[in-house]
Amino acid sequence: MPLALLALAIGAFGIGTTEFVIMGLLPEVASDYGVSIPTAGYLVTGYALGVMLGAPLMTVLGTRVPRKRMLMLLMGLFIVGNLLSAVAPAFSVMLIGRVVASLAHGAFFGIGSVVAAGLVAPHKKAGAIAMMFTGLTVANVVGVPLGTLIGQTAGWRVTFAVVAALGVVGLAGVAKLVPDMPRAEGVRLRDEMAAFKNVQVLLAMAMTVLGFGGVFAAITYIAPMMTHVAGFADGSVTWLLVLFGLGMVGGNLVGGRFADRALMPMLYISLGALSVVLALFTLTAHDKIASAVTVVLIGALGFATVPPLQKRVLDHAHGAPTLASAVNIGAFNLGNALSAWLGGVVIAAGFGYTAPNWVGAVLAAAALVLAVLSAALERRGRDSGSVVAGSVPSTEQRAAAVRH
Repeated sequence: MPLALLALAIGAFGIGTTEFVIMGLLPEVASDYGVSIPTAGYLVTGYALGVMLGAPLMTVLGTRVPRKRMLMLLMGLFIVGNLLSAVAPAFSVMLIGRVVASLAHGAFFGIGSVVAAGLVAPHKKAGAIAMMFTGLTVANVVGVPLGTLIGQTAGWRVTFAVVAALGVVGLAGVAKLVPDMPRAEGVRLRDEMAAFKNVQVLLAMAMTVLGFGGVFAAITYIAPMMTHVAGFADGSVTWLLVLFGLGMVGGNLVGGRFADRALMPMLYISLGALSVVLALFTLTAHDKIASAVTVVLIGALGFATVPPLQKRVLDHAHGAPTLASAVNIGAFNLGNALSAWLGGVVIAAGFGYTAPNWVGAVLAAAALVLAVLSAALERRGRDSGSVVAGSVPSTEQRAAAVRH
């Protein structure tokens, strides 16, 4: 794997750390600004909304910018946002800083996926994408616990200053290691938008929303579930999240490796197993050891879907993949927000802290149904010898058409 993937992984590590570390620092931030915990929670919601809106916005603004330069600009925006959060004199200013940092998130992973796939041979694309996303998964194992510890001992502002420093390292890595990769000639915004007419691209994004939504339906409420149902002490939740992060790392690498060999079977297995494990979590949540093992499996199976789904979007938007790739990153955050809301609804309805697991199981099962439907439509298209409606021809295909 090229060293350039390391630079992308470092950037992903910083982004993953700043996204999730705030969850462990909400009490400190709320106390410092004199706001309630629910109000401080807007720092999480604001970031998620910023990712969803920023992914297409920043990608569209960068359509005329070479990809390496755009990655550097995005890391610069990330640094500014975290520095603003670190020095914010008021809660509203910190919220602005969170949103500014989030604007870089979706576009960095979207453009980074295209760059990573372009650095390797075609049969290694999913593995290259997985290598970049390893930075995000490792952030949950190392960056988030360490950032939480720093914030609780030295102050939460120090945490965001350290994250900004990580952004500087990522920016330097991109500048030094990522080769110049100008945007594809002849690809315009109209071409990028045309990818969304492809039913396979839309199905892949829907699978992203539902599949990863299944994961966060359970994980969002892991603290009350593990303390009130499994019987863990409050301080154990951090280590349970580390176990979840370790599962994410393993699942991401396995998903990337096998997606290059058999993409759809990898999706069938991971989504099907995820649905079963989430359903079983309603039972295993009552036992400490079984629940800890289940948390690892949820992380592994959930993130095993990420490289194949991201690669599937790239494959079916091959002529103009950048915007579709970035929007698919926003789809992950949409799934997180949707599932967290649904999980809260079933808890509020009195079904208990394990009820979100059933929500997650249903969402993952729905993603599996879409995967089967997607494969069936693809087979029918091949059998009829036709191209899937709405697919975007590649630059090479357009050039060949002109020659003939």
